[in-house]
Amino acid sequence: MKTAVVVLDRFRAEGEKVAAFLDAELVPYSDHVFGDLYGTVETIVAVMSAGIAVRGCAPHLSDKWHDPAVVVVTPDLRYAVPVLGGHHGGNVCAKRLAELGIEPVISTATETKGRPSVEETARTGGFAIVNRSSTREVNGAILDGEVPVVRVEPPHIVVANPGVSVLVNDSLYVMGVGCRLGTTTEEILSAIHAACTAAGISESDVTMYATTVKKFHETGLHEAVRSLSGNLIFLDDDTINAQVPMTPSRAGMLGLSGVAEPCALALAKSGTLILNKTVYGRVTIAIGK
Repeated sequence: MKTAVVVLDRFRAEGEKVAAFLDAELVPYSDHVFGDLYGTVETIVAVMSAGIAVRGCAPHLSDKWHDPAVVVVTPDLRYAVPVLGGHHGGNVCAKRLAELGIEPVISTATETKGRPSVEETARTGGFAIVNRSSTREVNGAILDGEVPVVRVEPPHIVVANPGVSVLVNDSLYVMGVGCRLGTTTEEILSAIHAACTAAGISESDVTMYATTVKKFHETGLHEAVRSLSGNLIFLDDDTINAQVPMTPSRAGMLGLSGVAEPCALALAKSGTLILNKTVYGRVTIAIGK
């Protein structure tokens, strides 16, 4: 379920109209409805006053990368207001509702200036943003003038400073990979196959692989991901240690909270794992979505 329309009972007819247009599930309002929907939908459309929706979502807020977008539609169906996640689906949903005669009220700065944000560039191009912390600085620069988009053709190694947003082909799932020194290509490919089987997904659903920068010189890892036409992303220590892994790890000897799980969590859109850290010989894998 990508979109849910939450509606107060007295506005049910209006909610049904919006839900039918968006091909979304209609969910009756309750005191716990927003908490129930967090982590299960990408967008929440709330047909009610903004105050009710904001107060309902507030206890469950995490960050803009993992929270669902929330669009408030006024009960008279006059306005659609993205109150959370404008750059993360809220603006798109509100603009789509214009086809129902509902006026979108957009407040994100880049859109009000008629300029595409980093998130919009990624969405329209089918990309994912690797270093999410960069977007604030880059979007600020977009407000001040033109920011070039540079495509780097393979083979290249890209080292990006904090004010540079790095985009890669989007992936339904993110695979965090740890391995022992000198692990072979065949070992890693076997582990990837086994992990996908255990998670019940296809290997073709994964195009983004992440590990610690400490594994940059593992040629087996490079070759395995290259053979799968995937993107191999090396994360710095701070990015990894900002995550809270589900499973204890011995990576503390490397100064890390873990490898497979935190790497998968750092890039997963929902911030959840479909496969906790699993050991396959000399390879450790976790899968996020």
